[in-house]
Amino acid sequence: METVHLKINNIPVEVPKGYTILQAAKEAGIEIPTLCYLKDINCIGACRVCMVEAKNRRGLLAACVYPAEEGLEVFTNTPAVIKSRKTTLELLLSTHNKKCLSCVRNQNCELQKLAAEYGVDEDRFQTEEPIYEIDDLSPYIVRDNNKCINCMRCVAACKNVQSISVIGAIKRGFAAHVGSAFDKSLDNAPCVGCGQCVVSCPVGALTEKSQEDKVWEAIADPTKKVLFFTAPSIKATLGEAFGMPIGTNVEGKMAAAIKRLGENVKAFNMDFTADLTIIEEANELVERIKTGGTLPMFTSCCPGWVKFVEHYYPEFIPNLSTCKSPQAMFGAVLKGYYCEKNGIDPKDVFVVSVIPCTAKKFEATRPQLRSNPEFDDVDVALTTRELARMIKRAGLDFASLPDEDFDAPFNKATGGGIIFGATGGVLEAALRTAARILDGKFEKVDFEEVRGPEVVREATYEVAGVTVKVAVTSGLGNARKLLEKIKKGEADYNMVEIMACPGGCINGGGQPTRSDSVSNYVDFKALRSKALYDQDKNSELRVCDDSPIIKMIYDEYFEAPGKEKAHHYLHTSYVARSKNYT
Repeated sequence: METVHLKINNIPVEVPKGYTILQAAKEAGIEIPTLCYLKDINCIGACRVCMVEAKNRRGLLAACVYPAEEGLEVFTNTPAVIKSRKTTLELLLSTHNKKCLSCVRNQNCELQKLAAEYGVDEDRFQTEEPIYEIDDLSPYIVRDNNKCINCMRCVAACKNVQSISVIGAIKRGFAAHVGSAFDKSLDNAPCVGCGQCVVSCPVGALTEKSQEDKVWEAIADPTKKVLFFTAPSIKATLGEAFGMPIGTNVEGKMAAAIKRLGENVKAFNMDFTADLTIIEEANELVERIKTGGTLPMFTSCCPGWVKFVEHYYPEFIPNLSTCKSPQAMFGAVLKGYYCEKNGIDPKDVFVVSVIPCTAKKFEATRPQLRSNPEFDDVDVALTTRELARMIKRAGLDFASLPDEDFDAPFNKATGGGIIFGATGGVLEAALRTAARILDGKFEKVDFEEVRGPEVVREATYEVAGVTVKVAVTSGLGNARKLLEKIKKGEADYNMVEIMACPGGCINGGGQPTRSDSVSNYVDFKALRSKALYDQDKNSELRVCDDSPIIKMIYDEYFEAPGKEKAHHYLHTSYVARSKNYT
């Protein structure tokens, strides 16, 4: 590997050729501030916060785009550099809505952090701030351009990573801002709601549409039973909102915290319906293989991915599994089985899911998912961030809470349900069960070929004389490439798992907001995934159909996978959507 030698603040550094000054500085233990830069997503040198000086170079250099060169001598904290950064921050603040105390990103904002570090005068440049109407019409994302700093990270995430491009730069000069085509609302654009724009935003210009107040109202209503359930990935991410190390499994503390939000609150484990999804999905796959049904069968548990198909590849709708997502299944189970068994009117139950993505907020409102035409099965879908805020508002010392179990009867799950939160986890869980259906003696549990960071993972298995070809990818840009290959006949599979967010649910648009120092320099996706795979490895039961809760609910309610009642509550249909609106 060819390398270059340079000095940064008189520290000798050797880095691979092709590194930027920003990367080389990190190797020297120096972190240069950035705003528009986001690793693997946006590198355009536009914000000018990362400026540095270099000997024998005229003017200041943008560290995020300027290459590390042989013999280069770089200085990151000279008076000229500090003055430049401070002035740039003050210019950004001159058109920024500075209502920091009421902003959801207060104390977790990259601009606020840098303003404090550089001692800026927020009123140095007095200008007439542009006033934009807040776009809060979509069910999942609120866009406030009054707080936008035009870093273009959200635009890059939508275009470069997700291949959607529903937002971009509009107008020029002082009037330039980020928006959808013709400045329409996101609700009137073919946005899939993945929320990758939200986690890319360094300030409070993009947030999830909060439903916390609705949940507090339900908790305060003595006539309501408030039933929470948490998605598999939440246990591996929620702790970050309370300063705990990335990848800390906080399942027990999370259950304890939720139950302390109100006396009418119960906390259930959505890993149970991840197991349930696999039972239905694996049986559907085997049935399609045996009867010549539509293949490849695509997973359907990710609502961002499903909406992507509906908007951009409606010809593949028959390939989607008809199984509802674990969120939708749990809502149906609670307002069906649970209410019947306990003699409760479903209208007296308020169902709250805690989920890693913003797209689930839209999914909860889909009429196709209603098991009863009179009401939604899930009343509110909260992101991980929203749950963290509720726990803080309740005055709970999260890190000091004792570990507690989820409430019965939906308190346990198998390892197959647990790994749903990582890319490849749904497919691996389905393979465990499908292989057992095809060959009752099949003992393989770890399908490591479908794990890992590779863009596309492919594998072929021989089970009971049946060849099963599978593939996994995440991120909608990667999904688009894979779908094009399938359309052209260049790839042939039985089953394909696709998650809208790169890395799967552990990197969902509703997960705790990361600082740039984490996003740019820490493999947080691997750390979060490891928490799930470690729990799976240590689980007593690892194949979904071994779950006693699964056996109970089929014996008492659904009879068997694919039966009429199971199909009514656990399966759904899809809608071909225009590319021009939601």
